[in-house]
Amino acid sequence: MSIRNLDSLFAPASIAVFGASQRVGSVGTTVWHNLSSGNYQGALYAVNPKHRKLGAHPVVAKAADLPGAPDLAVICTPPASVPGLIETLGRLGTRAAVVMTAGMSDPQKQAMLDAARRHLLRILGPNCIGLLAPHQGLNASFSHIDAQPGEVAFVSQSGALVTAMLDWAQGRGIGFSYFVSLGEHADVDFGDMLDYLASDARTRAILLYAESIDSPRKFMSAARAAARNKPVIVVKAGRSAQGQLAAASHTGALAGSDMVFEAAIARAGMLRVNTLQELFLAAETLSRFRTNTSDTMTILTNGGGAGVMAADAAAFAGVRLAELSDSTRQKLDAVLPANWSHGNPVDIIGDAPVSRYEQALKVLKDDPGSGAVLFIHAPTAIVPSADIARALVPLARHQPGVPPRLMSCWLGDKAVMQARQLFQDADIANFDTPEQAVSAFSMLRRYRRNQAELMEAPPALLADLRPDTATIRALVLDALASGRELLTEPEAKAVLEACHIPVVPTRRIPATAAAAVKAALTIGFPVVLKILSDDISHKSDVGGVALNLRDETDVRAAAKTMLARVKRQQPTARLQGFTVQAMVQRLHAQELIVGSTIDPVFGPVILFGQGGTAVEVTADRAIALPPLNVPLAKALVSRTRVARLLGGWRDTPAVDQAALHQVLVAVSQLLAEVPEIAELDINPLIVNFEGAMALDARIRLSAATPAGASNFAIRPYPVQLEETIRWQGRDLLLRPIRPEDEASHLDFLQQLDPEDVRMRVFYTRRSIERSELARLVQIDYAREMAFVAQAPGPDGEPQTLGVARAMVDPDNVDAEFGVIVRSELKGTGLGRLLMEKLVAYLRAQGTKRLVATVLDYNERMLKLAKDMGFQEEPGHKNGEGTKFIFLPIT
Repeated sequence: MSIRNLDSLFAPASIAVFGASQRVGSVGTTVWHNLSSGNYQGALYAVNPKHRKLGAHPVVAKAADLPGAPDLAVICTPPASVPGLIETLGRLGTRAAVVMTAGMSDPQKQAMLDAARRHLLRILGPNCIGLLAPHQGLNASFSHIDAQPGEVAFVSQSGALVTAMLDWAQGRGIGFSYFVSLGEHADVDFGDMLDYLASDARTRAILLYAESIDSPRKFMSAARAAARNKPVIVVKAGRSAQGQLAAASHTGALAGSDMVFEAAIARAGMLRVNTLQELFLAAETLSRFRTNTSDTMTILTNGGGAGVMAADAAAFAGVRLAELSDSTRQKLDAVLPANWSHGNPVDIIGDAPVSRYEQALKVLKDDPGSGAVLFIHAPTAIVPSADIARALVPLARHQPGVPPRLMSCWLGDKAVMQARQLFQDADIANFDTPEQAVSAFSMLRRYRRNQAELMEAPPALLADLRPDTATIRALVLDALASGRELLTEPEAKAVLEACHIPVVPTRRIPATAAAAVKAALTIGFPVVLKILSDDISHKSDVGGVALNLRDETDVRAAAKTMLARVKRQQPTARLQGFTVQAMVQRLHAQELIVGSTIDPVFGPVILFGQGGTAVEVTADRAIALPPLNVPLAKALVSRTRVARLLGGWRDTPAVDQAALHQVLVAVSQLLAEVPEIAELDINPLIVNFEGAMALDARIRLSAATPAGASNFAIRPYPVQLEETIRWQGRDLLLRPIRPEDEASHLDFLQQLDPEDVRMRVFYTRRSIERSELARLVQIDYAREMAFVAQAPGPDGEPQTLGVARAMVDPDNVDAEFGVIVRSELKGTGLGRLLMEKLVAYLRAQGTKRLVATVLDYNERMLKLAKDMGFQEEPGHKNGEGTKFIFLPIT
C-alpha cells in the first residue's frame, strides 16, 4: 500500500478524536486543544465515554454515536482498545487514523494492521506525535506550538525532532507544508510519504530524519521519483556502531550499514546531512534559497577577517569564488574607496556608510557572473546595522520568477538583532556564521551534482560482454550439490572469465612439492603458489600464498614451508591441493579490490577500493548499490582516495579506466543474474594502462537465502523480458528500454512526424531537453515500463521502430500508457504488437487497469483501443476534446 487514502490523512473533511479529554498533561487533552483552538475548518468530534462535554463542545461515548464516518480518526486511547477501534472505524467508512498510543505489543500492532487492511484504512504511527498540515489549518498532534504555512515538508521517525524543528522554525519565521511524525511506521512509512509529497503542489522540498528503513525497494523507488522533482535532504542517525544499536532499540528495526545507507542516498539522488545543525541549515536554505542555481559565490563584507574566513570555508567545501570581471571591477572602483580589496571577497572597508553597501550590492547583482552573493556584516559604530538592512531589503528581496541570489550573515547578537529580523521578514536567507552560509550553498550544489551524475548517459552496451550465465550456473549448482558454499579459486576465476573479466591462468595440482615444481616449469617462472582448501578463506592469514618464486628451488621450498605452516596454524583444514599461476608483473600497476556482499536492509552492494593484503588497514573504499552502468561505476571509483592515483602522475600513465569500469559493471550483472552469490572478492585486481586483471578471487554461495535481482533495492534491467520475433520478413527485438538507449531513442523521436507527436503528447515538439530524454530512458522498472521494438537499420546498427510505455501508480491500480511508432509504420500492426506485450507484462505484475487520455480525433489510437477491448469512461473529468479510456487487465 502506498498513497491510497492519504488524502484522508492530510486533508480530512472531518476528524474524530478518541480519548479527547480535559485531564491536565494527557495526550488526548493536548490533541483536542490543538485541533479545537486552531484554524481547522472541517467537522470536529470528540469521543470519550467519560465526558458529555468538553467546554461547549459535545462529546459522544463511542464511534457508533458519531453522526457519520469521520475522514480521520485521532486515537489517544490505551493499547488494548486500538485494534477494536480500527475495526469499528473501518466498518463505518473511515479511511485514515493517527494512532498516538504508545506501548502496543507486537500482537496488538498486528491485530490493528489486520483490521486496517480489511478496510484500506491507513495508519500513521503508532507511538507518534501526529501530523500538522498548516495550509489546511490542521494540527492533529500533541506538539507545544503550531507551524506556519510554507513549502518545505518535514518527515521524522523521531517525535522529539518534530517538536524541536517546530520550535526552531517558529523563531526563524520558516513555514512548512507538512510536519509528520511516523512513530513506529507500522503502515505509513517513508516510501509512502515520499510518493505523496512528490506530487504535492504545496511541497517544494522535503526533509527527512531517518533511523531505519523497512522496505528498501519501495523506499528507493519513491525516493528516486521524488528527488527528480524536488530536493530531498536526509539526516540519518546511527552512523556509529553505538548509534546503530540505539536506533535499532528505538525503532525496533535493523539500521543497517551506514556506508550502505550513504550509497543508497546518493543513488536515489537525495542529499545527506550528518547533524541536526545541518538539518536546520537545510530548512533555512530550502525555504529561502532553494531555486538558486549558481555554481560560484561572491563574498561582500565590511570586514576583511570575516571575508577571509568565508573564503577558507568555501575552499574547504569545494565552492569556487567567482572571478570579478573587468567591468565589475571598474564599477566597484567607482563606488568604493581606493583601498577596497580589488578582488573576491569584496571588502568595502569597515567605515562604509549605507550608500556604499547599496552601491556595491547593486553592482554585484547586475553582474550574473558574480554568482550567489554572500553578504557578511560585522556591527560598527559608524552606522546602525538596522539602517543598512532597511536600505538593502528592496535590493535583496526576491522578485517573482527570479531565483534569489543573496545570502546574508549578520555577525554578532544584540547589535544586529533588528537587522536580522528585517531580512527574515523579507524572506532573505540568513545564517549565523559565514561557515554556515557556505555550507548551505555547498549543500545545494551537491544536490544538483548528484542529480546531474544520475542523468549522465551511459555508452551503448556491447552484446558480447553479457555474462555466460549457463557456464556460471553450472559451476554454482555443482558446488551447491556437493555441499560447498565456498568456490575454489579456479572455480571463482572461471566465473569471472564467464563475465569477461580477465584473469591470470591458474592450474590446480596435488598438494606436493613435486607437482608444484612440474606446474611451474610448464607455466614459466616466476610463479605464485597458493594453498587450496575449502576450509581456508583468506589464504594469506595462514601463510598460504608465496609470491615471485623464480626457480625450482624456490617453488620446492615454498611448497614444503607452506604445507608445514598450514598444518601448524590450521591443523583441521582439508587440503585439496595447490594452485600455481604466473607471477603477473605489470608496469605502473595499482592493486585494487572489487567485491560484493548482502546488506541486511538494502540487499546486494558492490565495494570498490584500494586492494592488497592491507585492505582493512588502508580502509580506502566506497560502496554502491547495483545495478551499475558505466557512469555509476565512474562515480563509485571517484569516491575513493586511490582514484587520484588512477589518473596518473608525473611519469606514471593513467590506468585504463574503461577496463576498470567494465569490471564493476560485469560484477553488477553477475549479481543480478546469479542469485546464489552471497559474497565476492576480487583482490587484488591489478589495473594499469594495459587494462585490468584479476589475480585472486573468492566467491561464497548461499542456496538458502538467494540475493539476486529480486533482492536488489533498485530493480535491475529485466533481461528475461527480451524476445526476438519474425515480423514482416525480418527479426524484431522487443525489449525493455534502458539508459544506454539515449542516442537511439533521440534518433527515433527526431524521425517522428510532428502531428504524430501531437497525437501522443497533445502538442508538437521538434526538440527535447536532455533532462527529459534521460527520464524517458532511465526508467524505474519497479513502477514503470517501456518496451521498444528494434530492427537492424541500413548501417546494421539497431534502430528503434516504436515504443509502448506505461507509468504505474504507487498502489499498482492504474497504469497510464502511451504508444507511438515511426510514422511510416503506422497501420502495420506494430503498435498492437507493443501494446500486447505491455498488457501481458502489467497483468503479470498484478496491475488492475490500463488507462489513457486520448484526443477525440486520434482515430488510429481509438480504433486500436476498441479492438483490444478498451472502454470509454463517460463521466471522467478529462480535458476538453479528449476521451478517457481504460482496460481492466486483472
